[in-house]
Amino acid sequence: MSADLDRLEVHACVVLPEFTLEIEDEIELEGVTGIFGASGSGKSTLLRALAGFERPARGRIVFRGEVWFDDALRINRPPHRRPVGLLFQDGRLFDHLDVGGNLRFAEKRRHSRSHGLAEHHEVTPISRSEVVDALDLTPLLEREVQSLSGGERQRVALGRTLLTSPSLLLLDEPLSALDRERKDEILPYLEDVARRFALPTLFVSHDLDEVAQLTDRVWVLSEGQLQTAGPTAEILERLELQRITGRFEAGVLVTGRVVSHDERLHLTQVDLHGDVLTMPLMGRLAPGDPVRLRIRARDVAIATERPRGLSIRNVLAGRIDALTREPGTGSVEARVELKQDHLRARLTLAAVEELGLEVGQEVFALVKSVSFDSGR
Repeated sequence: MSADLDRLEVHACVVLPEFTLEIEDEIELEGVTGIFGASGSGKSTLLRALAGFERPARGRIVFRGEVWFDDALRINRPPHRRPVGLLFQDGRLFDHLDVGGNLRFAEKRRHSRSHGLAEHHEVTPISRSEVVDALDLTPLLEREVQSLSGGERQRVALGRTLLTSPSLLLLDEPLSALDRERKDEILPYLEDVARRFALPTLFVSHDLDEVAQLTDRVWVLSEGQLQTAGPTAEILERLELQRITGRFEAGVLVTGRVVSHDERLHLTQVDLHGDVLTMPLMGRLAPGDPVRLRIRARDVAIATERPRGLSIRNVLAGRIDALTREPGTGSVEARVELKQDHLRARLTLAAVEELGLEVGQEVFALVKSVSFDSGR
């Protein structure tokens, strides 16, 4: 397929009673794209428009060169003629079928839907055995849906969605109904299937941790408008977006590699391009495995001398290369260069003045907390 066709073009306006969604952009169809924003920003409406369940008032939607919607040409492909797999936050499993029955239903739907797709659109079937293996569903196949935990239900719902063999996977806040433990359980599966099956994915969430851990790039929506788009690591550092992401959510996203585990102390060491971080034990990862780290600016403190007698284990030598004051507040963002990466620290103006901090100064960054996920 031509590289210039390997994209999703969205130029659409959806008018609803409560607000209007207007999107004008294109997405390269590779990896996972996050759709981030507060509740009511238009995230789910965008997915529904892409899937064909919400008709735009005007505009054009093109997937890999195939026109799904064009008001000028009077084209509006119905949902069954769009090669889309849409997973909702509640999973929407059939309670009268067991897990195996839910999966078999999806296979039958794939067969019937394939006749409705555009003639030139090729769908590569995903086999039942591949899905069962990817999502560890074998122990669940004979279970009744009512007996499943929230995380297990979403794994089954994801498997059922994959068995329709979509060319585009749409995930509409699939983790929002789960607690932290269940989220941690299913996130690796979401990450794995998108890459295992080379399936371009749009992942809707209002949780910045989820976006940071799972996505390669992000669309940021606010009040029905696309505010900005770009690589995830870049978006997380955009200070001007803090009114959307939250003042205390700014930080950096970096990738390291597991060095070793200490089973007795329940700790894992991660190499960050020459700097070493000590983390809570990540036993599912082996030495050498990549790990994605999100370090919030609010979780980084600055010292002008190497501290002693602290409980904070991660103290990294660096150099301040930027100090940015937040207008109208007493807060300052410090950017600290490490050996190959950098951190951000959220400081008070009083602390900056008392410590005499300035650009170019050698300092020590004290990392109090890190969010992490298994890497790519």
